[in-house]
Amino acid sequence: MAVYIAMLRGVNVGGNVLKMERLRALCSALGWSNVRTYVQSGNVVFESNGLASSFVPSIEKKLIKETRLPVSVIIRTSTELKKVLTHNPFLKGTEFDADVSSKPVRHYVTFLASEPSKEGLRNLGAIQFGNDQFHVAGKDVYLFYSHASKDSKLSNNAIEKALGIRATTRNWNTVSKLHEMAVELPR
Repeated sequence: MAVYIAMLRGVNVGGNVLKMERLRALCSALGWSNVRTYVQSGNVVFESNGLASSFVPSIEKKLIKETRLPVSVIIRTSTELKKVLTHNPFLKGTEFDADVSSKPVRHYVTFLASEPSKEGLRNLGAIQFGNDQFHVAGKDVYLFYSHASKDSKLSNNAIEKALGIRATTRNWNTVSKLHEMAVELPR
């Protein structure tokens, strides 16, 4: 069985409540094994046979009956999440500001449902984000906020609108914890 990480966008914000106990039950009903959740924002680590592309419609269909508003789900394998952790260009100090790596609390990743088009990338690149920085790598957008993320124009909504793709954003600590949970699953 493969290990997957499902990240839900839009739960437990704006009155769109979903208890994590209920989310675990919904995932288990889909045949997912060793289902674990992390924090209340809809992060699920699980094992299953099958392809991630088949999981998204199944869980989103179940969530329609459970939440007040639609919920988007983005899924990555544990291998893909490990690659995200090891390829953050802001932590490598490459072409970006050397001071960046000293502030990991300002690091985020936006996970995209699919790879962006060239037009979407042009749209995103045309937006002025001040000193905030981003780097697109396949289906992931690495973010570094010069100040608090809540004050930035480089938001999940702005990224979705520019790219025309569903997305969900997680802070670096959450990404790290989800990978840790995936590695800890019993084999």
